[in-house]
Amino acid sequence: MGMSTGGGKGRGRYRAMAEINVTPLVDVMLVLLIIFMVAAPLMTVGVPIDLPKTNASALNQETEPLTISVNAEGRIFLQETEVPIENLVAQLQAIMREQRPGAPERRIFVRGDRGINYGRVMEVMGTVSSAGFTKVALLAEQPSG
Repeated sequence: MGMSTGGGKGRGRYRAMAEINVTPLVDVMLVLLIIFMVAAPLMTVGVPIDLPKTNASALNQETEPLTISVNAEGRIFLQETEVPIENLVAQLQAIMREQRPGAPERRIFVRGDRGINYGRVMEVMGTVSSAGFTKVALLAEQPSG
């Protein structure tokens, strides 16, 4: 009947392709690499903050960090001394000047009462950050249990 059994010359002409063309895959991967390289620096937040994780171990530090606390009434304390927000930067700069030359910058921890307005804590952090202090962190209490 006119059917060919596939033998002879016809079989050699149409072989299955044994190679995979990876050029489109490489092109797509390079484009994605460039996109992520450009987008990664843009993912940072305006105010650099190190937020501690709940189960994190204690930080190994040579110097004691400075602690700024905002109590439930919105008053600001540097260590245990109450300081108005207008004098906060001057107090911090005076403490940093007393530090020995070449010492690493001291960390500043900001503690805010649970019931305090978030804006007040951010106002304190913004004031400290605008004064040129870069190692500012928020403190949180670890959950019991």
